[in-house]
Amino acid sequence: MRLVLLSGGSGKRLWPLSNDARSKQFLKVLRDEEGRLESMAQRVWRQMAKAGLNQKGYIATSREQVDMVRNQLGSEIPLIVEPERRDTFPAIALAAVYMYTVAGASLDEVMVILPVDSYVETDFFEKVIQLDSVLEETGADLALIGVKPTYPSEKYGYIVPATEGSTRYGTAGWPVSHFREKPAEPEAEELILNGALWNCGVFAFKLKYMIDLLFSRGLPLQYEEMLHQYSRLTPTSFDYEVVEKAEKIVALPYDGPWKDLGTWNTLTEEMEEGIVGSHIMKENSPGTHVINELGIPIVALGLSDVVVAASPDGILVADKSSSPRIKTILQHIDFSPMYEEKAWGHFKVLEYMQRSSQGSDVRIQKCYIKSDSVLTERLQAVRSEVWAVLSGEGKLEVNGSTRCLNVGDVAVLPQGAEYHIHAYTDMEMVEIQYGLSPTQGTAALKLGT
Repeated sequence: MRLVLLSGGSGKRLWPLSNDARSKQFLKVLRDEEGRLESMAQRVWRQMAKAGLNQKGYIATSREQVDMVRNQLGSEIPLIVEPERRDTFPAIALAAVYMYTVAGASLDEVMVILPVDSYVETDFFEKVIQLDSVLEETGADLALIGVKPTYPSEKYGYIVPATEGSTRYGTAGWPVSHFREKPAEPEAEELILNGALWNCGVFAFKLKYMIDLLFSRGLPLQYEEMLHQYSRLTPTSFDYEVVEKAEKIVALPYDGPWKDLGTWNTLTEEMEEGIVGSHIMKENSPGTHVINELGIPIVALGLSDVVVAASPDGILVADKSSSPRIKTILQHIDFSPMYEEKAWGHFKVLEYMQRSSQGSDVRIQKCYIKSDSVLTERLQAVRSEVWAVLSGEGKLEVNGSTRCLNVGDVAVLPQGAEYHIHAYTDMEMVEIQYGLSPTQGTAALKLGT
């Protein structure tokens, strides 16, 4: 069995903490078993490890999220990287070809696809393990996990079992009749009465099933060729392209907690405390959550069922019931992320000034480099940088010349320079970039590892 966690998303629904560079699954607002802050991605990977599945796990993600995955889950985790975002069918097709030609999986091996951001308990992964035997016992094309609904939700899709003229496959679940996507509440109630399950986006198939499907459509079966032709694949969902067209599908019921923490009102339901962040005060505000990534105090007084989220990207103050609308409000607005996590650490933009008449700009940001990490950058020929060390120590190499970096040191990087910073300890630095704006030349290339 091989497990592939799909990690995508544009980060609009949990703005301002999430953005194009930091999707919802990477927000550290949950608590682990020892009370430390963790993200949804870290939680799922920890649960997989507890169930003994992490050695069989892979992350399928976009190039934009590679540094974030490495930063939170470690450099050893195997990644399947999309050249560009093309929805779930191309992503899973790429993963299947990777298993076939790179990972050495046999055609009889089972692939399980899971979202990286589902909120479940560890026993959910015991159900995942059963999908292997379900496919073997039933001979189905696909095996899904369906969650037993706790209320008639309009937000989820439903798996409808085939009850007329069919029987349950022993302990291997129910044959599936069809799917119903996000019905109105009265129809959802009727579906639940007829045994329908929430579709939680977990499905399994034998690798041969997917490889045969790709072959029948004339799609590449070699990984490098699939990467080369990836932009030609139609951006469509796996549910639409494969699941809804499969001939024989089985659903394995799961009777336990499951949530899609995709909006502020659902995410805050699972936060153990009403406040995340430093220098925050809250008084007489029942049901209100404050999440603060800024170094300034936020005071919430007399607010009920409100979410206050503050980050370098912006500030949101919203009634929890209205918070899902934020994606619609922001869909036509393009923000440049002011905070990003990289494999080597993270940075936060402190100030950005543009001189339109001169076509130049100044960008000031604070960088944190993890101990024993290396940040490599090649500057464009029309931009320079100045670095000031706030804490820690390391080594700087510029165009082959090496010097030590300690607290208080300042380094000037000339136009077109290529440099490497090797952090001996955790380091904090202020970086000032200046010169022609990226629209006037080629942007600097971050190569941090």
